[in-house]
Amino acid sequence: MSGSNAALKIIPLGGLHEIGKNTCVFEYDDEILLLDAGLAFPTDGMHGVNIVLPDTTYLRENEHKIKGMVITHGHEDHIGGIPFHLKQFNIPVMYGPRLALALLEGKLQEAGVADRTQLRSVMPRDFVRIGKHFLVEFIRNTHSIADSFTVAIHTPVGVVIHTGDFKFDHTPVDGECFDIQRLAEYGEKGVQCLISDSTNSELSGFTPSERAVFPNLERIFMQADGRLVITTFASSVHRVNMILELAEKYGRVVTVLGRSMLNVIAHARALGYIKCRDDLFVQLGAVHKLPDHKVVVLTTGSQGEPMAAMTRIANQEHRQVKLRQGDTVVFSANPIPGNTIAVVNTIDKIMMQGAKVVYGRNEGIHVSGHGCQEDQKLMLALTKPKFFLPVHGEHRMLIKHSKTAQSMGVPAENMVIIENGDIVELGDDSIRKNGKVPAGIELMDTSRSGVVTGKILEERQQIAGDGVVTVAVTVTEKGKLYSRPEVHLRGVVSTVDRGTLQNNVQEVIESVLTERWGEFARRLPGTEEIDIDWAGLQVQMDSSVMRLLKRELQSSPMLVFFMQNPEEVVSIPSSGRRVIGNDRPATRGGSERPVKAKVDKPKPVLKPETATTAAEGTNSTTATGRRRTRSSARVGAS
Repeated sequence: MSGSNAALKIIPLGGLHEIGKNTCVFEYDDEILLLDAGLAFPTDGMHGVNIVLPDTTYLRENEHKIKGMVITHGHEDHIGGIPFHLKQFNIPVMYGPRLALALLEGKLQEAGVADRTQLRSVMPRDFVRIGKHFLVEFIRNTHSIADSFTVAIHTPVGVVIHTGDFKFDHTPVDGECFDIQRLAEYGEKGVQCLISDSTNSELSGFTPSERAVFPNLERIFMQADGRLVITTFASSVHRVNMILELAEKYGRVVTVLGRSMLNVIAHARALGYIKCRDDLFVQLGAVHKLPDHKVVVLTTGSQGEPMAAMTRIANQEHRQVKLRQGDTVVFSANPIPGNTIAVVNTIDKIMMQGAKVVYGRNEGIHVSGHGCQEDQKLMLALTKPKFFLPVHGEHRMLIKHSKTAQSMGVPAENMVIIENGDIVELGDDSIRKNGKVPAGIELMDTSRSGVVTGKILEERQQIAGDGVVTVAVTVTEKGKLYSRPEVHLRGVVSTVDRGTLQNNVQEVIESVLTERWGEFARRLPGTEEIDIDWAGLQVQMDSSVMRLLKRELQSSPMLVFFMQNPEEVVSIPSSGRRVIGNDRPATRGGSERPVKAKVDKPKPVLKPETATTAAEGTNSTTATGRRRTRSSARVGAS
């Protein structure tokens, strides 16, 4: 298939210089093939955000080119973004392993987007044709989740092998070994480019087999006299299978906590990846009737996630599970980078309740699903790639992986280190970076089914850092203060007492009314009516008060400014973030007609707290008070 003058474009939208949201675009001519579409978890400072997605501007703009998606396995950092993306653009068909598609199907139904794609399961060594230019073979690999694939993508410029997440486990729990023979066959025929998992590129040796965990878990089962509370990744099907096997062997029943854990176990049992008796499981309510030494609580929360069952137990917020002396809590997972503090805090809280906690690398109760340096060398030796592209890792991991590839004979000029959004052009005899597509992030608050824009995140960070000041004023149609301004501080550190600040705010507002009223209030010729640009007046007051606050408080709190007038109650935060009240606020310099107020018209009694907040899906401009529809959130690339 080689010999074409056109280049294959490889465009990662996520997964580089980070851990998570793995998403890759393969583009040739007028066709796009997607490989995985994952999510990541928020970092510190992303207040109220629980999911981070890659920027999909390029895919939305090129939706007509998308022919399908290939899914390598069922981890959230590879499939978790799909339900969100399908709300923005369609993907005609998705091919992937049975377990991944079973997990994905439920997500799509819950999100209401199941009708926007077709899910088609594949088996090892299956070929699928996607568009005119892509022929994909699925090759069995070994990872921490069952049913995982490496893929060989046949393109007009040659075969590209994407490893997916992998390690070489020669004694897998389910007996399904890595199809090394197929990799070697591709290596003999010729691999144009290898795109490979870099997660453990800094670690020497081979990654241990999943079976290495079994004797260490068994030792814990043998020694525990009381209840066993075990937390691990819900998607670690092999680990879960071992825990269930040991529970059965040592005469314990299992109660499962956490929606994701319940979901994975149900699908894995239906597909035959987990084999156990039905009566091994009991409802949580029945556990209290059993002796402690007969109970295993299997739960989510190994990463200290705020709403996970293990975290709620540690915080003593779980209604039915209360830890006590004699309990043994097992963390059969290592913290993902960025989660260490949350995990350590959870462990501390558990210990304070008298339970024994087993955790840490030295206990041998967790092994990685990603290959170390010797695994990576074996992959390079088998595939013998002409060009090499390290992915799935932070920058130092990509650099280290590239050094490993050079030690295996791949010339330095035949590889590139890239970041999200880079366009890699792969030709018959070259690989190079050539351009970039948008590669920021999209932030989601799934508890409210909303997009957290960059502006909203800035507001939350501002509130967390400097607090909130609310100012409420009433202005007459003659440009006078009707009453003294109300000033309230929340979360603001200040050496200025409220009375002094209130006086200073009043002076600033009266100054604006005295010096600038004529700019905003004009009498209509031949009438008793006055055109008053209330929104423009408020913007001026808002900015003047904000300057005062910065000077007096030595900080930049969020200012929420309420202004009452005879027609409406309007609120615009200090940078024009929101309009509260009338759906058509008074405007300045725009096509909408300003609010008209008759002189001496009776004043309605309104209070700021009676104003209704504008819809979450709109923003306002400071200059005009106009509303605009908010597009999907994007902030700079991480």
